[in-house]
Amino acid sequence: MDERSLRRVLTVLPVFSVMQMTPVMCCFWRFAWYCIGCSTAALACDVATHPKGRFRTADGGAAYSRTVLLGMLCALGSAVCFGTASVLQAVAARASAPGSGSGVDPVLLLRVLRQWRYLVGLALDAAGFLLELVALRSLPIYAVGAALAASLAVTAVVASRVLRVRLSGIEWGAVAVVCGGLAMLGLASGAEGSGTGSMALRLGTLAVAAGVLALGGAAGRLPGRARAAALGLGAGLGFGVVEVAVRLIDDLSFGALIRNPAAYALLLGGGTAFLLLTSALQRGSVTAATAGMVIGETLGPALVGIVWLGDRTRPGLLPLAATGFAFAVVGALALARFGEGGEGATVEA
Repeated sequence: MDERSLRRVLTVLPVFSVMQMTPVMCCFWRFAWYCIGCSTAALACDVATHPKGRFRTADGGAAYSRTVLLGMLCALGSAVCFGTASVLQAVAARASAPGSGSGVDPVLLLRVLRQWRYLVGLALDAAGFLLELVALRSLPIYAVGAALAASLAVTAVVASRVLRVRLSGIEWGAVAVVCGGLAMLGLASGAEGSGTGSMALRLGTLAVAAGVLALGGAAGRLPGRARAAALGLGAGLGFGVVEVAVRLIDDLSFGALIRNPAAYALLLGGGTAFLLLTSALQRGSVTAATAGMVIGETLGPALVGIVWLGDRTRPGLLPLAATGFAFAVVGALALARFGEGGEGATVEA
């Protein structure tokens, strides 16, 4: 980190101190700084060992630890935003009357948009999405996906304070496992892969986005727990489409965007994922829905990044990265009931 960057960090620290005055922001930032501290400490070891702030990749090229550090900080910040937003959005979704009853339910979305908590949640989602974009341009998809799944740990911690939801010893252990997994990923992850993807991959990503929309319509007809799991899986696949599509957009000029199928996949996949997630939060088993979402947004995109986009770990640290990824995902699955911000929790209007 250069002197200018350090000054910027020192400038915003007083703002963080003011935000910590409220109970919500206190647990919000406490968890954030804990996760960031784990990853920063791991990466700082590399920077301290290599004064120029770089490590060698498998092909002999130089990759900057600063880039990986920036990506990990953004991924963790994104998880904090998404995790806190889910608490607010779940309360708003539960307080709204049911819509059409379909899995793809725009009527329900219009109703929850009248809830101030949902709007604040959307603002946090927007901030989280911007941080996710930066992370996806700096880190392998598997690292970003694991960090996003870890947003459930943020939700659990926020819900325990704000909604007075009691966490069991196992769930607190799961939060610790998630943090440990992210620290391992922070140490083992290399920079993003150099692959830009073929036109076939771009078209395939758009086809998957359309398939997610069809899945949502079919999921609305399923009974009970199966419906919730299908809606959650569809939402996770939609968010996974967004992760892959961001990596497939290498030219932001208007002409290039309208010719790139990945740009349409990003819009369709993201919009559909929000619709399905909103429906899943209101009806059915939240645990089943959230478990499906975590699986959908992590495993598939990680595989695409490794096979087609050249994502790799640092030399010799593949086992550490695999362990960290598994810890983060399994820990998130253990916290699946917090996909709605705390099952059965209520908040005064």
